[in-house]
Amino acid sequence: MVAVMIQGTGSNVGKSLLVAGLCRAARRRGLSVAPFKPQNMSNNAAVTADGGEIGRAQALQARACGLEPVTDMNPVLLKPETDTGSQVILQGRAIGRAQARDYQGLKPRLLEGVLDSFARLSAGHDLVIVEGAGSPAEVNLRPRDIANMGFARAAGVPVVLAGDIDRGGVIAQIVGTQAVIDPGDAAMVQGFLINKFRGDPRLFDDGYRTIEDRTGWRGFGVVPWFAGAHRLPAEDAVDLRASRGQGLHVVCLTLSRIANFDDLDPLAAEPGVRLTMLGAGQALPGDAGLVILPGSKSTSGDLAFLRAQGWDIDLAAHRRRGGHVLGICGGYQMLGRVIDDPSGADGVAGQVPGLGLLDVATVMSPDKRVLRATGTALGQPVSGYEIHMGRTDGPDCARPFGHMPQPDGAISPDGRVMGSYLHGLFSDDRFRAAFLARLGAPSQPGFEAGVEAALEDLADHLEAHLDVEALLAVAR
Repeated sequence: MVAVMIQGTGSNVGKSLLVAGLCRAARRRGLSVAPFKPQNMSNNAAVTADGGEIGRAQALQARACGLEPVTDMNPVLLKPETDTGSQVILQGRAIGRAQARDYQGLKPRLLEGVLDSFARLSAGHDLVIVEGAGSPAEVNLRPRDIANMGFARAAGVPVVLAGDIDRGGVIAQIVGTQAVIDPGDAAMVQGFLINKFRGDPRLFDDGYRTIEDRTGWRGFGVVPWFAGAHRLPAEDAVDLRASRGQGLHVVCLTLSRIANFDDLDPLAAEPGVRLTMLGAGQALPGDAGLVILPGSKSTSGDLAFLRAQGWDIDLAAHRRRGGHVLGICGGYQMLGRVIDDPSGADGVAGQVPGLGLLDVATVMSPDKRVLRATGTALGQPVSGYEIHMGRTDGPDCARPFGHMPQPDGAISPDGRVMGSYLHGLFSDDRFRAAFLARLGAPSQPGFEAGVEAALEDLADHLEAHLDVEALLAVAR
């Protein structure tokens, strides 16, 4: 086993991109390298070839390695459904729901699966680069931890700690982490790096030496802010931002349990599209040409959230003005007349009225449909994936959105309201161009090539500012 683990001083310090860039750098050196994240919490999931689910960030990291994503790369995925409860995915398959207070009881079973997946992945590659979750300084979570030091100690994987200077207090972040963690955990740390520096890195020379002197850990470098990060899929919904394009105004409703929001990345990259992520309490702009209802991990819960913002009234007015609406997955289910959940598979058992913008109805069931799909839509090839519970039927399904090869989705009689279960559909250049042409907007090809170029730029960025050779040599 040869592996190194990137842990962070907190959430959102850039661990996912650091691992992706290091994976690409290792691949350039001719190594067979794979990513691994023991536990992830995200509603942004990717579908593997065998119909399993992993975090979307690990799928991007697999791409950086030149690999197809497999479930062993992220054996535990938590998909939040409420503020205190999540669906638990183990090695690609849903095994149930857990409240936060009950999750600790699952940890022994989950750690067994984590170590099993890690052993398989390690056996098939020269190097595994592991991403932690949150921070090892959350010592209240250390008992039964499987995401950071609990995994590192159990698997014998050395650690490099990443601090985020952009949020301030990076000296305290790193020195403080060493101060609060167990000495045995601290012994796993082989060094640190500083991420997201803005300005002249030499201005931090004294601070860098202070961290080295206080901790005894070696530094691997200071990474300036990577301006190309927006060209890569975001790991967290908090990273969503408006695009800088001009032209067609596309507005996405930022639901409280928004899922698979990287569906929007290809639209955000279009210079002829202005994408707005509409937050809670904001009214729908009157100049919106297209409103997107995205995927959701809690369709009924987010439908109630949507109504609480008054967006149902805004959508009705948008529709009367001749605007277009697209619902994807859970957003498609919301557009119908009713959502019937007899067993409480989506939350609370019962029926709730939908928005009534499509003449369809959805019946929820505990069975989950998880698969990759390829077909046609709008006369163009399209590919993507499905992750959903429930089946949707009704008169508007006679006008399907696409064929995968079975009919998928529905379109209203006037063609202005559309729904589909297919995630990732906008990544296909020809389909995206055809879709935007219907709305009078131009399209620029090459989205997937742009992601690949951004990964190359990310690896170049890390090579220029980190001692990558020394960092990878930490692996054992």
